[in-house]
Amino acid sequence: MAFDGALSTAALETLADYTCAALLIPELRESDAAGIISELSQALQREGTVSDLLPFYHTALNRELLSDSSVEAGLAFPHARMAGVKQLRFAFGRAPVPVSWGARSSRAVRFVFLLAVPATDAAGYLQLLAGLARLGQQADALIELGAAVDAGAIFNLLERIKVRQT
Repeated sequence: MAFDGALSTAALETLADYTCAALLIPELRESDAAGIISELSQALQREGTVSDLLPFYHTALNRELLSDSSVEAGLAFPHARMAGVKQLRFAFGRAPVPVSWGARSSRAVRFVFLLAVPATDAAGYLQLLAGLARLGQQADALIELGAAVDAGAIFNLLERIKVRQT
């Protein structure tokens, strides 16, 4: 299902509904949290999700410095909630080698999901986080995510991960 801003949050069923292949970076160029957040922010801007790059980047980076979003499974979920964001979307990046994530964390992170959250969409944001947390609990899916050869293969995997349990 293609993401359409007119769809209600209830119509969004899989992680793929919150992104597109152009927002999936199979091999990040950057190798630290600030650089990765910048790289993914630029992807969100290129695809029209974020109109004003610097405020979005600074909000996401500052929030990450205050509260580390990494989890044990090697994933991080930095985000920025802003009035200028019209649609709940995420950009994904895979580091070629695990990076130490966050100012206070020694967790090794390989998969980063940068979420662009409209200021008024708390329910959709929580639903998306639940789906991402579900992905983090699926060892086979994480292996597949690490082995995916391109953005299309990553997108195909995300199409199989439900945001809500049925």
